[in-house]
Amino acid sequence: MAKLLIIDDERAIRSTLREILEYENYEVDDIDNGVDGLELIKKKKYDLVLCDIKMNKMDGMEVLEQALAYSPDLPFIMISGHGTVETAIEASKKGAFDFISKPPDLNRLLITVRNALDRGTLVTETKVLKRKVSKTRDILGSSENINKIKETIERVAPTEARVLITGANGSGKELVARWLHEKSNRADSPLIEVNCAAIPSELIESELFGHEKGSFTSAVKQRIGKFELANGGTLFLDEIGDMSLSAQAKVLRALQEHKITRVGGEKELEVNVRVLAATNKNLLKEIEDGNFRLDLYHRLNVINIHVPHLSERVDDIPEIAQNFLEEICKEYGMPVKKISESAMSALQALPWTGNVRELHNMIERLIILSDKTITDYDVTAFANPGGGTNIGAAGSTPNGSAQSTASPAIAYDKFTNFQDYKDYAEKEFIKFKLEKNNWNVSKTADDIDIQRSHLYSKIEKFGLKRSAE
Repeated sequence: MAKLLIIDDERAIRSTLREILEYENYEVDDIDNGVDGLELIKKKKYDLVLCDIKMNKMDGMEVLEQALAYSPDLPFIMISGHGTVETAIEASKKGAFDFISKPPDLNRLLITVRNALDRGTLVTETKVLKRKVSKTRDILGSSENINKIKETIERVAPTEARVLITGANGSGKELVARWLHEKSNRADSPLIEVNCAAIPSELIESELFGHEKGSFTSAVKQRIGKFELANGGTLFLDEIGDMSLSAQAKVLRALQEHKITRVGGEKELEVNVRVLAATNKNLLKEIEDGNFRLDLYHRLNVINIHVPHLSERVDDIPEIAQNFLEEICKEYGMPVKKISESAMSALQALPWTGNVRELHNMIERLIILSDKTITDYDVTAFANPGGGTNIGAAGSTPNGSAQSTASPAIAYDKFTNFQDYKDYAEKEFIKFKLEKNNWNVSKTADDIDIQRSHLYSKIEKFGLKRSAE
């Protein structure tokens, strides 16, 4: 229910407006002066304000200005018995949604209120969507390595220095690049990303510098390259170690001269771009092998930020895992599950060959396949990346008893896709819970938090049968 505030020093007007709006199922407050009206706006969350212009203590225009300074998206409808075109224009310039003369026409009033509320809803939804799309994930962790990276970002971001970000796949190099841009003086300009490993060598130059129509067979129209698109902002060259030598030469020239030429073109174009680069390769080794230019390396490596492997900062895993857990459960629209201490220890003991990206995938898998509380047995059964279950000699069995050896490995090669693995894991999980509860379907359904009819469907789907005593 929308909440409205009426500010007017005429009791009759307030009473009439309140009666009309409450009849339309709006929640309404009213006050007789602008000073107290502003206090209410600061204390309560209103969806719309109807405000008189000529009032004692504080003029309605002043209320409008101060209220919008405090809450810029709050819709205001100004009302006055002395309405003129000039007054309406002034109110509009100061941010009012609309202007209505006294006595208000009932139909026009209700339509204006409805339109103002719709517009306020759209503004709010747009801001929420923009935050979802543009929000850069925080760099999680408080280990010495991560704190050093955060400190370096704070120091380097406001400068124009080029940065080379190194680290294994999935360690978070792109996230570092995003924060360097977010905290830079170019944050309001675009961040353009190019994955050099994903673009064929014969197309990388066109991707970076653009091309003119007819410059090659498939060039049916002019194309603007990433350098031009990033003009005034930041260009992030991911996996730059996979860039062809010819493209490297052109990138070097662009960094030296701040000029580019489109493929098939003759005109030089000036570009103002800050370049950030990332790689999972040892560029010094690539230079020795003749695959990377030494002069480009020195141009890019003004500041080096190395992102450590997740296995080098296992103390950060609980914080990262909990963040992923809350984030994914929210996306799925489900209650946030818990991770037991033993499960967290099991996660910390894993090798994490896929780094933070792998941890995110594993938490998602555990949320889907585990009970309300994720245990170390769940980690062993569902989340081990390498096929084995080496979480240490002191793991636990489903009933919580200690075991001296790790559980047998699952032959992951037999699964052609994740859905096959998910079905297998779901079947084994349900089978285990049924046996644990002595095949009491009602108790098992309650235990794993699904409807009994749903559990019967699963039993039928997987062909589960109670084993003979």
